[in-house]
Amino acid sequence: MGQQQLLLIMLSVIVIGVAIAVGINLFTANAIEQKRNEIINECTLLASEAQLYYRRPVALGGGGKSFVGWQIPTSFKITEAGSFEVASVTAEKVIITGTGNEVVTNDDSVKIKMIINKDNFETIIIN
Repeated sequence: MGQQQLLLIMLSVIVIGVAIAVGINLFTANAIEQKRNEIINECTLLASEAQLYYRRPVALGGGGKSFVGWQIPTSFKITEAGSFEVASVTAEKVIITGTGNEVVTNDDSVKIKMIINKDNFETIIIN
């Protein structure tokens, strides 16, 4: 009877250990996904700001059907979610890179690239 109880205790310890490991992995994956969604949301906000700049006439401080001259507002360069920078600006499109402060693996952070055109934008998940 004593060996059976020891076997049940060992089995219980193994099951609890596996459950804890799975829980930690799920928590980490959820945190990364949340951070990625935050970065995408802020890039989407920047995309609408860039499109607004594109449509606004030059006389009113816009680009007059061009993205040239658009910059990320100072308050959005570094936020609680991460940092954002303009990778390139042409008359036809803007490319923004958002880097989160959540580390995915080793030294890789959550990273999003957004390509903004006059009518739409495309999100590319790098990490």
